[in-house]
Amino acid sequence: MITRFGDRLARLAGLALGSLVASVAVAMTASTPANAQAAYGSYIGIGPAFGDGEIGVAINGRYNILELPISVRGAAFLGEGSAFVPTISYDYPLNFNTEIFVGAGVAFASEGSVMGDGTSFVVQPGVDFLMDNNLVFYGNAVVPIGGDTNTAVQGGVGYQF
Repeated sequence: MITRFGDRLARLAGLALGSLVASVAVAMTASTPANAQAAYGSYIGIGPAFGDGEIGVAINGRYNILELPISVRGAAFLGEGSAFVPTISYDYPLNFNTEIFVGAGVAFASEGSVMGDGTSFVVQPGVDFLMDNNLVFYGNAVVPIGGDTNTAVQGGVGYQF
């Protein structure tokens, strides 16, 4: 029963993320690019993760490379199994507090993790939103390109430093 609930929750989270990405795409075509780099800075955060019929915890980090719209990101998925996903992302500001990004990297997953088990190249679309008090709300999907892993969806709250 929990597995069916987890599957439904993962599908719902995937639909929500898909809707968010579609909304952002529409907003991008209707507005001009922002001049400031959004969500400027690095952060570390924690939140739930869903995928492969599993629910877990994701610890995420972002290191923003100054002067460039590029970040180094890492996600550690913890649950029955574990997975580590390092990526490099291109960050596109929508306004001063919000940016979307797409990253590329590799997933290393063990049996029972939200990513399934195995290793594969991944694409990671997502969004970061910075509050005035250095809190960052983020959400993204980790989508495998071939390999033995599965799609995972995650979100959370982080602290910018």
